[in-house]
Amino acid sequence: MTETLAFGTVETVLGRLLVAETEAGVVSLHFRDTPAARARTAKAAGLPVVEAPGRLAPVLSGLRDYFAGDLKDFEFPIDWRLTSDVQRRVLATLYETVRYGEVVTYGELGDRSGTGVHAQVIGQVMGANPVPLIVPCHRVVASNGLGGYSGGSGVEVKRWLLTLEGAVPATLDWDISRGP
Repeated sequence: MTETLAFGTVETVLGRLLVAETEAGVVSLHFRDTPAARARTAKAAGLPVVEAPGRLAPVLSGLRDYFAGDLKDFEFPIDWRLTSDVQRRVLATLYETVRYGEVVTYGELGDRSGTGVHAQVIGQVMGANPVPLIVPCHRVVASNGLGGYSGGSGVEVKRWLLTLEGAVPATLDWDISRGP
């Protein structure tokens, strides 16, 4: 059987997210659905693109539930083909050990992953995470604050996600129905 790649989208308060999935699992998530994002993902995965709405339905439904505050843990299979061995070890450790509402520092994640990778390199791995949100790089923070975030419009998206999860206290004007 030939492996394939399918795309699906979901509307959220952060905009229309683009999800790509193979038969093995979710391979990428982009904060914007653009032709360029689709082309880059298809080229990187090296797979033919097919329509497979049934394959994507559970992930898209899960993302809707997450943004509604109803889903606490993503338990979808991940296809790690767009990561290096070190990235895979770090991101798999994050996915498997840092739960909803928890945070870990870049240095702690480096130690926990067993890679011996310095905190700055962990930050680079987070910035290159092909499956943000589901593999929760927003839960990785600096030892002295939030740190950076390359998803969506940046660190305010990270703050919004951490507020949704209760890891950061909500401001008086925070609203689950309004993105940053």
